[in-house]
Amino acid sequence: MYKKIVIAIMMVLLCLTPIAGADWISFGHDYTHRGYVGDESDFVTNLWTFNFGSPIFSSPAISGDYLYLASSNGQLKSIDMVDGSENWNVDLKSATNATPIVYNDTLYIGSEDSFSAIDVNSHKVIWEYSTSSPISSTAYLYENVVYVGCDDGHLYGFDNETGDVKVDVDLDGKLQSSPMVINDTAYIGSTNGKIYAVDINSKDVDWEYTTGDSIYSSPSYGDEKIFIGSDDGSIYAINESDGKLDWKVDLNNKVRSSPTIDEYDNNIFIGSDEGNLTCLDIRDGTVKWSHSTSSPVRSTAALKENQVVFGSNDGSAHVLNKYSGIEDFSYNPGCMLFNSPVTSSPAINGNSLFISGNDGYLYSLNIEKNEAPASVFLYYTLAILAILLVVIIVVVRKVRK
Repeated sequence: MYKKIVIAIMMVLLCLTPIAGADWISFGHDYTHRGYVGDESDFVTNLWTFNFGSPIFSSPAISGDYLYLASSNGQLKSIDMVDGSENWNVDLKSATNATPIVYNDTLYIGSEDSFSAIDVNSHKVIWEYSTSSPISSTAYLYENVVYVGCDDGHLYGFDNETGDVKVDVDLDGKLQSSPMVINDTAYIGSTNGKIYAVDINSKDVDWEYTTGDSIYSSPSYGDEKIFIGSDDGSIYAINESDGKLDWKVDLNNKVRSSPTIDEYDNNIFIGSDEGNLTCLDIRDGTVKWSHSTSSPVRSTAALKENQVVFGSNDGSAHVLNKYSGIEDFSYNPGCMLFNSPVTSSPAINGNSLFISGNDGYLYSLNIEKNEAPASVFLYYTLAILAILLVVIIVVVRKVRK
């Protein structure tokens, strides 16, 4: 009898729970910023590169067998994750630093002068909302409303199907942080140094907390706390209900990276301009370990099982053991001579790790086998070394004569 009841409950829960990885509804996939989805199909992990032809500050979003990414010149592309081929391309007609989100076969993204909803099957614009200021914020979808911040200081909420404005709250500063909605409350940081908690029903500000400098980091959630970084060099843990500070930790330099939450092991991972990725205890902020890259870390970490992945301005993608902070693997596509910052945040599908950088390339790596593709910069480097070798040989011969 009881066994039948338990099985019935489990079946109901399975029906109610969305398929993991079916949608990418916020920056870093969800409010934890884990940046990971399971392999939902007969997916093959291959090594490849794709040239966008323009620097990439946006981060990838994943849905089905496709990855969606925009370059700074406004080219939004759908890429087949198996072989790296281009599925389709949409010109947003203005520059963008925003990361797309995907829900129910519709992609949402902001640009210099608008916010757009695009059908991923027909790749046609469904609706568009014009703005007087750029949107660098990544949207967050909650109960059929798409929330996004704008440089005009407004937090907008659009009906995901029609584009009708459901929420328009005038805050202050530029809202380049990406919003997060938990229990009918939207949280977002501002360049005025404040994090706001906005009731999405009443449109009132429930509370605001002031840090010591601008906020570009995006909030994440865990343990009934809101976590966010600030340019004052600290990460903050704020009580979600009353906006009171629970704890904060000084990371010694600007924190543009967003916190990644691993509630199972009570971990938070966050980068700073000090050049470190730091792991802290979610409960009290105790530093568990810190890994130095010697260059600013503005990328937000992604998590897969016991590995944590992030990019650095040293031009590399780093894969660490999440428990010890010891590096398992790193990939430098610029081969040192052509280093370009990796400020974009990684995305992981199954064993496929995707990372892009200011060099304008998207790379597919195998995170299980720690394998990476040969980049075009490797061949440039080899060509330069070959030329140098020829020059040295010629000079040596002349000196001997």
